[in-house]
Amino acid sequence: MDEEYQHVIRIDASSTEEQLIASSLNGGEEAFRHIVERYIDEVSRTVTGMLGPGPEIDDVVQEVFIKLHRSLHSFRGDSSLKTFVVRMAINKSLDALRKRKRMRWMQSWSHEEPWEPDSGEQADQGMTDSEELKQLRAAVDRLPDNQRAVVVLRLIEDYSTEETARILDVPYGTVLSRLKRGVEKLKKDIGNTTGNNLAGGA
Repeated sequence: MDEEYQHVIRIDASSTEEQLIASSLNGGEEAFRHIVERYIDEVSRTVTGMLGPGPEIDDVVQEVFIKLHRSLHSFRGDSSLKTFVVRMAINKSLDALRKRKRMRWMQSWSHEEPWEPDSGEQADQGMTDSEELKQLRAAVDRLPDNQRAVVVLRLIEDYSTEETARILDVPYGTVLSRLKRGVEKLKKDIGNTTGNNLAGGA
C-alpha cells in the first residue's frame, strides 16, 4: 500500500477495519485515532474488570494503545482486530497485577501499611455501590489470574467461550475448565445465590 492509498479511500469512523489498519501502517494518524475510538470502551471495561476501579486504569488503557500502535504491523488478520486488542488489554492487566503483587511483597518487609487501591476513587460507571457488587468485585479480585481473565471475559464482558479462547489464545476446553473452577471459587466466596447467578451465564 503506497502513499496514494489515503487519497483513493477516505478514512473516517465508518471505514472498515482493513482500511483503518492499512492507513495506520502508512502513517495515518487519523486512522489510528478511529481505531482507538472504536475499541476504547472494550479495552476500558476489560481492564476495569481485571483490576477493579482505581487510579491505574487510565494508565493501563493508554499502555494498551501505545503497544497496539507499535505492534500493528504484526497483526496478520488471523483473528479480528478487536480480539487482538482485547488480548493486549488482558496481558497489560496481568502485568499490572504482577506489579501489584511485587509492591505488596516489598511493602510487607517495611513498616508501611500494605498497599491497597484508593477506595475514594470514582467507580466505573457500570458499577454501583451495592453490597452485592462490592462482594462480587472483591471475590473476582481474589481469583487466580488465569481464572479471573476467563470470568471477566466470559461472564462480565459476555464474550462467547470460543471468543474467550481466541482472545486468551488457549484451547476451548481450557476456558471451560477455568470458568468452572472460577465460578466454584466465587460461589464459595460470596455464597450460593450470587454464584448460581454467575453460573447461569456460563
